[in-house]
Amino acid sequence: MTTLAEVELTNPDADLRMTESLRELLLRIEGEYREMPGLNLTVFQAGRLWGLNSTTCAFALTALVERRVLRQTASGTYLRETSA
Repeated sequence: MTTLAEVELTNPDADLRMTESLRELLLRIEGEYREMPGLNLTVFQAGRLWGLNSTTCAFALTALVERRVLRQTASGTYLRETSA
C-alpha cells in the first residue's frame, strides 16, 4: 500500500501553505491510524481527538478514504484500510 507521504498533492491553484498544512494533517492522522491499527472513530470522535472542527475533520477523513488509507464502515466510523 502506498503511504500518503508517497502521494503528491497536485493542485497548482492551491495556496502552498494551505497545501502543506493539509498534507501535514493527513500525515498526522494516517500516522495515528498506523500506530493504533484497531482505531475506529466517528467524525465527532476524530475531531475531538485531533482538535478539528467537524468540517475539517470530515474533509481529512474523506481524503484518506479516497487515497485508500482508511475505509468508512456501514455505521459511519473510520478504520485503517488493510487490503492491498
